[in-house]
Amino acid sequence: MPTAFSPLCPTAGPTVNVPRSMASDPTQLTIQFQPEQRVDVIDVNQHVEQEAEGFLRNHEQALYCSYHTTAGYLEETICNRLDQCQDQVHEFLDPFRELFPYGADYQHDQLHLRKELSPKQRRTEPRNADSHLTFIGSGLENCVTYPSTPARPVFFIDLDGINKDNQDRRERRTTVIGYDNERIVDQTELEVPVSDHSIDSVSLRDPRLGIFKTLHERLAARGITTGRVHLELVPEEKHVGLTVNEYETLLMKHDLVEVLQDPLQFMARKGRNMLRDPGAIPDKAKNYAKYDLVRLVNKVVDTLGLSESLIERIIDKCLAVPAERFLRMKRSVSLLVTEDEANGEGTIEQGRYQSPILVQWRPSEPQTRRVRATFTRFE
Repeated sequence: MPTAFSPLCPTAGPTVNVPRSMASDPTQLTIQFQPEQRVDVIDVNQHVEQEAEGFLRNHEQALYCSYHTTAGYLEETICNRLDQCQDQVHEFLDPFRELFPYGADYQHDQLHLRKELSPKQRRTEPRNADSHLTFIGSGLENCVTYPSTPARPVFFIDLDGINKDNQDRRERRTTVIGYDNERIVDQTELEVPVSDHSIDSVSLRDPRLGIFKTLHERLAARGITTGRVHLELVPEEKHVGLTVNEYETLLMKHDLVEVLQDPLQFMARKGRNMLRDPGAIPDKAKNYAKYDLVRLVNKVVDTLGLSESLIERIIDKCLAVPAERFLRMKRSVSLLVTEDEANGEGTIEQGRYQSPILVQWRPSEPQTRRVRATFTRFE
């Protein structure tokens, strides 16, 4: 499901205008908070009003940016379908949490295999592969835009707010940009090299690719200091998606690969159903998984208020092409641009472990993928 991006819609045009008398310069607010539970749904607008009363009333639109790989936002259209209700957001997440249960034998959670961690870090690093996979699979985003309305909730969804091993609460941070107009000032097409493997993932932040260097050069050339870079797969690209997450080798090259190869088998191996009859796993694994898939898809569809006939079509497609039809892999991501105080130029905001990641689950003939980059300025 593509990310809504109104400036690219034919009916919207390149600029979303408000009356000049109402327009004001973009303003920025960064807030910090702690979740109350491991999976928490937090209304950020309440924190914004407490921190800077009236901030949201000064603008027409607001961009919300999360700096975390296990906590983010749902796009506005999905939140509307969930009636902007915290309980319904939890219900929406439930099927993905069942698909990716906590404490299963994920490679990412085998901390002794994590060569990038020091011995001290291995003692405190959370085992949270389930949260990363839920973020990717459910289509959570690092950057979203909503109408700037204080009374309307905007939910920051935390999938790993408390470390289950030591009960430490995480420190979370999000930036809100209030603005009135968003103007497209530049576009370019990027080629992303991929391997000849059916399943592959590429960090677009990898300096060897030079993609971020190119993006920052264009930001500087166009004088964009507050805005965003919107990365979107061109329409011809199939069997591929984009996300923003941690590009950790075991997570990307083992756990995510296992999901994309066969979500049904993954569900059977990782899920609780295997406790029923461990001796029958070879024969019954897929049957258990199919049963669970039907039940989980029903949950998602019921939560979003869709029809029974659509349920049947979704299940059929899930069984035929599960990675494309069940996981909500995105075709686009947005990256916030703010001013770098050191040189006065625009810089892409990223959390320490965040990276835009291209994921394919079928090979590409030319071994490249094409991504369109759109540069916008907030006014």
